[in-house]
Amino acid sequence: MVTEDDLPRPKRARLQPPVLDLMGVEELCEYIVELQTEIARVEAEIARKQHHRSAADAFFRKPPG
Repeated sequence: MVTEDDLPRPKRARLQPPVLDLMGVEELCEYIVELQTEIARVEAEIARKQHHRSAADAFFRKPPG
């Protein structure tokens, strides 16, 4: 019997890209800053999760020998 948990998760919609043709140079520069800010936020979250994973791995690691 297949449950909902067994089915693959549908991909969530990510950022909805705006139509760049309608934006001026200043708006495009502001958009780049927004994207860079979001990238930095995601990278910080990845680093946080990797740190937690490393700490958990170290805690549950079997002692040598």
